[in-house]
Parts: sequence; structure tokens; C-alpha cells
Amino acid sequence: MVPVSFANQEMLLTDSRALYWPAERTLLVADMHLEKGSFFARTGQMLPPYDSRETLERIASTIKQTGARRVITLGDNFHDDDGTHRLDPFAAGMLEALIRSIDWVWISGNHDENMHRSFGAYLTQEMVLNGIVLRHEAEHGESRPELSGHYHPKMRLTVRDRRIARPCAVVGRSQDGGDRMILPAFGAFTGGMDAGDPAILKALSPADRIDAVLPAKGKLVQFPLFREAA
Repeated sequence: MVPVSFANQEMLLTDSRALYWPAERTLLVADMHLEKGSFFARTGQMLPPYDSRETLERIASTIKQTGARRVITLGDNFHDDDGTHRLDPFAAGMLEALIRSIDWVWISGNHDENMHRSFGAYLTQEMVLNGIVLRHEAEHGESRPELSGHYHPKMRLTVRDRRIARPCAVVGRSQDGGDRMILPAFGAFTGGMDAGDPAILKALSPADRIDAVLPAKGKLVQFPLFREAA
């Protein structure tokens, strides 16, 4: 885990693509897309059917690593509304055990805005925690601090003539203190959008600066994506 300052709070980015908020003992994850494999299997695209188990195992491991007492998801928890019914008994048992052991809040997204089951957890469209707005998709022009998901940002680099892509967070900062962050996708089968894509930059505007950030070898690495002209 590496520290990242956000909205006058000390946060921690984990190697598992989650954000831990120590002051709130809260783990935030975005875009798990549970049961994406079974969704595509229905259309004949056969993917290994274990994506939900892998994703839930990583959440459990990250909860243990951080000591979190609450999990808040940031939407697209399931790949579609019916995904709640396709969880195999083992994965469903894993999820129910996690929810029994910790305070769990689902924030719905565009893929699962009509989730059929909450598994005993609280379900909402968005919330505000200690002055920070938590929602699925960044709202253009939002002036309050905001944490969101939706875009699955990835940083694409060329290292020693080799192209690599790494999931990252994207942080927009303004002089008025309205920091906003888009988290990387947490799910096992999630793809990604280039962190510098105009759609991401527009979603975080207005901002004085926008950076891609990710943990690497125990340090926070930042890549500038946008700077307001002087």
C-alpha cells in the first residue's frame, strides 16, 4: 500500500486496486463486475467461470491486509442485474460471509442499477461520507470532493521497447480543494480505458491538474495527464 493525499485525508492505494481510507476504516472498490464470465457464456463466449471467486478472494485478502471495518463499492458490482442470481453457491457463500463479517454498502452503477439481491447489505445510488461524495460515475462540474469508478482507467507505457498497461487511479485537483478521483476497476475480467482519454479528462473537469497514479515497488508513481495553462 502507498499513501495518497486526497481532500485533506490520507488514503492508501493498495496493490489490489482498492483504496483504503484509514480515518473511516473503510475500503473502497469500484467495478467488480461479478459474474461477467457467466454473462458472456450465455452468448457463446466461453470464459473461465471463476471470476467472481477470484474477485471476492482479493477483497477478503485486502480487508485482512488493511483491517477495514467497512466496504463501500462504487457501482457495477455485478456485470448485469441478473448476475446476483447466477453466483454459484460457493461464491454466494463467500459474499454472504464477507457481508456478515463487515459493514458493507453497495453503490449501484449503470450495469446493475436494478440489483435483484443485496445479500443483506445496504444498497444506494450514492452517498456522502465525511464531506466526500461516493458515486459510480464522476459528475462533470462537481465541486465537492468525489470518489467514483466507471471508466476502468489504465496507464499505458512503453518500457524498454515493450508496451505495458497497468490499472491506475486518476486524480483531478483544483485550488478550491475539490479533489476528485476515479478508481481503477477491481474485477478479475475488467478491461480498461486509457487514463488520458478525453472522456476521463472531461469527467474530472474543471481541474487545475489531472494525474494518473498507481503504486509501484512501494512508492506512489504519478503521470501528468493535464495541466491548466498559466
